[in-house]
Amino acid sequence: MTQPVDICIRGGGVVGRTLALLLARERLRIGLVSKTAATASSAVPDTGDVRAYALNAKSRALLESLRCWPDAQHATEVLAMQVKGDDGGEVNFSATELQVPGLTWIVDVPVLEAQLADAVRFQPQIELIEAPQPAALTVICEGKSSSTRAEFGIEFDVTPYPQKAIAARLTCELPHAQTARQWFSQGEILAFLPLGGPQGNSVAIVWSVHEDRAQALLDESPAEFCQRLEAASNGSLGKLTLISERGAWPLQMARAERWAGTHAGKAWALAGDAAHTVHPLAGQGLNLGLADAAALATTLREREYWRGVGDEKLLRRYERSRKAEVMTMGATMDGLQQLFSRDDASWQALRNWGMNGFERSGLLKQWVARQAMGF
Repeated sequence: MTQPVDICIRGGGVVGRTLALLLARERLRIGLVSKTAATASSAVPDTGDVRAYALNAKSRALLESLRCWPDAQHATEVLAMQVKGDDGGEVNFSATELQVPGLTWIVDVPVLEAQLADAVRFQPQIELIEAPQPAALTVICEGKSSSTRAEFGIEFDVTPYPQKAIAARLTCELPHAQTARQWFSQGEILAFLPLGGPQGNSVAIVWSVHEDRAQALLDESPAEFCQRLEAASNGSLGKLTLISERGAWPLQMARAERWAGTHAGKAWALAGDAAHTVHPLAGQGLNLGLADAAALATTLREREYWRGVGDEKLLRRYERSRKAEVMTMGATMDGLQQLFSRDDASWQALRNWGMNGFERSGLLKQWVARQAMGF
């Protein structure tokens, strides 16, 4: 028989599972609503899932504290990053120059989800449930299309971009050398994220393209698609071979009006993409979501002894602690997207001049890099 829970978490993705594990350490009884709740094989990675995310040092430390950090084969350390503009602009980052072990880690999401699922299944404070249960606090981690957020009447301000992101995995003729690569060209953004560990020669791609040509790229044969990628990446990794299906989704910037409140007398809070989404050009989306989970767990752990987990003032503390960072990151990503989406010559010259100036900026460049890395 299902036991009463202190907190009901709706959404069993990376953010939801991470939050459940963090709160279980505080001896709170957690009900985790997940579509895999009734599936015995829920911890088996989906081999058709092409997602890979860049996780910074703060996210790594958080997941390591839960013993859920993947091995080096599935969390590839990035030692260098090359960003190229469309008219000679270029920015380079190096872990050696910044005196850090790695700039970021490219994590195979299905493997990470499988490790988190295993940890959840063996945590006695967490119960996997198929439907929401009454609780002092409901945390919504269902992603950008959350049905619970709509059910609770929470406004979600969405600014769509005229782009779609195409994701896939490829093997490369040349090894990636633990280098992440990114190209800005004609309003589109292509990123190669290294996979397979230090000696790997495979990459995950995220290609943000104009929405009116996304379907044509998806419909091309694997050989034609790879030829286009080879041209867009200036042949930097030689001949490319598609080794997965291609996925695509529309891009947007979005933010919930409120991140905490009450509904029908019960407290709720948002975390992850249910609260906010940003353009993926800097790979910060999951880092922001994991930071939400860490902040909410810290807020509940440090609460006054007489406050319950659903105390509205307590949840406002959580909201205030996260909104500034998320709004700043969202505005920055939006500004960059707007800058690089303009295709007239004057804007092209300005952005490439700015990239080269930033490359030579010294301390400013180091500060921005360390902020992105979570230091």
